[in-house]
Amino acid sequence: MAAGTAVRSIAQLTAPDSSKGRFSIAPIRKCRSVSFKFRFRCLSMNGCGGDPESAVGVCETRTLPAVYTPEMALNQLTSAVLALKSKPPCFSSGIIRLEVPILEQIEAMKWLQAQSQLPRCFFSGRRSQSNITSHLLSNDDDRVDEGRVNGYKPFQTTTTMVPKLLSVAGIGSAVFFHCSQPFTFNDWRCIRRFLSKDCPLIRAYGTIRFDARTDIASEWEGFGSFYFNIPQVELDEFEGSSMLVITIAWDDTLLWSWGKAVDVLQTTLRQISISMESKKEVPRPVIISKNHIPNKASWDVAVKKALQMIDGRSSDLTKVVLARSTRVATNTDIDPLALLSSLKVEGQNSFQFCIQPPNAPAFIGNTPEQLFHRKHLNVSSEALAGTRARSGSKDLDLQIERDLLSSPKDHLEFIIVRESIKSKLEFDILSSIHPTPAVCGFPTEDARQFIAETEMFDRGMYAGPVGWFGGRESEFAVGIRSALVEKGLGMAIFAGVGIVKGTNPCSEWEELDLKASQFTKLIEMGGEQFTKPIGDEKPHSSHQEADSIGSIN
Repeated sequence: MAAGTAVRSIAQLTAPDSSKGRFSIAPIRKCRSVSFKFRFRCLSMNGCGGDPESAVGVCETRTLPAVYTPEMALNQLTSAVLALKSKPPCFSSGIIRLEVPILEQIEAMKWLQAQSQLPRCFFSGRRSQSNITSHLLSNDDDRVDEGRVNGYKPFQTTTTMVPKLLSVAGIGSAVFFHCSQPFTFNDWRCIRRFLSKDCPLIRAYGTIRFDARTDIASEWEGFGSFYFNIPQVELDEFEGSSMLVITIAWDDTLLWSWGKAVDVLQTTLRQISISMESKKEVPRPVIISKNHIPNKASWDVAVKKALQMIDGRSSDLTKVVLARSTRVATNTDIDPLALLSSLKVEGQNSFQFCIQPPNAPAFIGNTPEQLFHRKHLNVSSEALAGTRARSGSKDLDLQIERDLLSSPKDHLEFIIVRESIKSKLEFDILSSIHPTPAVCGFPTEDARQFIAETEMFDRGMYAGPVGWFGGRESEFAVGIRSALVEKGLGMAIFAGVGIVKGTNPCSEWEELDLKASQFTKLIEMGGEQFTKPIGDEKPHSSHQEADSIGSIN
C-alpha cells in the first residue's frame, strides 16, 4: 500500500512493515473479493465484499427498558428479535443494534468467560481515562426500520449522557471485515458503511497486521492482513451499570439476507450462558518447554549487525526495534481469557484486548501504548520507550525511575519516538503514524527493511494496531506485550526492544525476558489465576514494568 494513499482517512494506520514467516509455508495469494470467504460464510458476511460507495439502507440503535439482571435482559432481547422477525425492515441492507441497560455492573470479562462461541473479542481501555460517552436514543416509535435512512434521520432523537464505557466483550459476528491483502482506504469505507455518528456504540473491533508486505505464517492465517468484527452479541460494562446488546446486519448484495441474519442470531442467543459462576477447577498448566526465536547467539549477531549500520555512514538508520518470539509449550491448554484476566493486575493503566476469529488462535495483550485516539476532529497519541522492572519498594522504585529518566540510551530512544510521532501528527496525521519508531525504528523504511531481512519469525498482529472504529470516535493501541494462545499448542509470547547507539545486546536480551515474564510468571507462580473466580486476583508487586511515556496531543 502506498504510504500517501488516502491521507484523509482515519483508516490509514498501517504504513507497511516487514518480517519473515516462522514456518516454511507457501505465501497466501487470494483475490480480495473471495479471500477466506469459505471459512466464514456460514457464520456471517464479509463486509469487504460490499460496495464502499453505497451506504447501507438503515443504521439504527434502539434502547429497550432497563432491567435488573442479565437473564431479564436476554429474555427481553429474545422477544424483541421475534418481533423483528415478524416485521422485517423494507431495506436491502442495514444494521440494527438493540440494547438493554442492566442496573448492575457486570464484568465484561467474566461474562465472556461464561460463553463458548467464536468469534469473540474483548477490549478494555485505561481505567484512569475519564470521559463520558454520548449516546443517542430513538423516540418511542416501535418501528425498527427507521434511524439513518440513506444518510438521513426522519425521526426525533434525544441525547443522553451515560457513564464511561469500561470494557466490551463480544461473541459471534453481525458483520466481519477480513482479507489477506493490505488494508486500504476502500476497506475502511466498507467498514464505515455500517457505522454512524448517530449510533456511536456500533463499533468494529479488530487488529491490523504489523507488516502488510510479508507472507502470512500458518498461525496467523485466520487473521489475514486485517480482521475486524462487529459482534452479534455483546456485554458492555459501564461504571455502575452494564448493557446486553444484539446487533443484526444484512446486505442482499453480499448474499446475506435479513432472514438469514436473524436466524443465525437466534441460534447464537440460544447458546448464551447467563450463569457467570466460576467454572469447575481445571488442571493447572505447567510449562514443559520454552523455545526462543531467535536464540541468544542469533540475537547477538542481529544486534551487532544493527549497531554496525547505526554507527556506519552508509545508512541513515538511528534505531531499529528487534523482536523475539518465545514459544511456550504446556502440559494442558491455556485459557486465553483467564490469562488475560490475570494480566489485569499487572497493568492497571494498560489497554487489554483479545481478538479471536473463528478457527484461529486468540491474540491477547496487555499493552501500555496508545497508538491514537480520535474523537470528532481531535486526535491524540503517545510516545513510549524504555522499560524497567519494579522492585516492590517505593524507595527503590523512585531510584529506578531516576535511573530510567537519566539513562542516555533510553533518553535518545524516547526522543526519536516522540519527535517522529509529533512530526507525523503535524503533517500526514494518521496516514503514516503506524509503525512508530517505538515498534519499528527510524527512519521507518530503513528499519522496516532491516527487520524484513533479519527477523526469523512472522510478527503477524504483534506490534500492529489493535482497537476499534466507531462512528464518532476510534481508538487504537499498539499490540505489544502480547501473545498468541492456541489450543493444543501452548502460546507464543512476543516482545521487542529498541536498538540504538550504545545498546548492550545482553541487557536487551534481559529486557526481552522481563517482558515475556509478564505471561510466563503467571503460570510459574502456581497458576492460581487459572482456577479461582475472576475478580479474586491479588496484585503482585514483583516484576511489574515501568515505562517512559510522553503524551502528544
